[in-house]
Amino acid sequence: MRTGILCLLMLACSGLSGLLAAEKKHIILCGGPALRKWEDLRVERDQHDRWWANFIRASTLRMVELRRAYGPDAAITWIVYRPGYVKRGREDGKPYTTWISELAAKRKVTLIWVSTGPQSISAINRHPSKSVVTFDFFGHSNKHCFLLDYSAEIIGSSKAWIHENDLIRIRRGIFARNAYCKSWGCHTGESMSALWKRATGHVMIGAKGKTDYRALSHGKMPTVSGSWVR
Repeated sequence: MRTGILCLLMLACSGLSGLLAAEKKHIILCGGPALRKWEDLRVERDQHDRWWANFIRASTLRMVELRRAYGPDAAITWIVYRPGYVKRGREDGKPYTTWISELAAKRKVTLIWVSTGPQSISAINRHPSKSVVTFDFFGHSNKHCFLLDYSAEIIGSSKAWIHENDLIRIRRGIFARNAYCKSWGCHTGESMSALWKRATGHVMIGAKGKTDYRALSHGKMPTVSGSWVR
């Protein structure tokens, strides 16, 4: 009798744990790569994205971290800037958007394709109140913008972004208390982090200096040339 009751309690606790994991939401916003035809015009030290999947690989490494920390049922929303991978896929002759969709299915995350900054903010805002416990951005950036597009249509320029002045459009009520937010793009700790906190009420860790994605080849998260700041 006691064994049966214990089993029922264990099942109930397991079900509750899964429910709580599902109620907590994790957002990963992923920008697109540059085109090689533009980057090959630069001197080597200034070139970006020789590998098309820098931000994709960083996203999947972060998914592994989240599932370890919050459990295998952690609910992850992956918001990806689609035009960049369409254009780079066409250039490389590879079905990158298909591969990304397959990755999302394999890792059991919710994939949302976006084409603009406003669409990205709408995708963020659809989350329930007080549900978002982590937010990560992987992509090109400067101290004032998340650059969803960079050097995919115009060399050295962006046609899709989220500017720090746009952050007030993010619904601050979606974030849980003590939500963990981090930008893995260059320079965002130099200005954008302060505007993020003002807009959302939460600290965003950002880079003071440039970020470096070469550590991905060793299964590690991007590093920073300067320091991570709040």
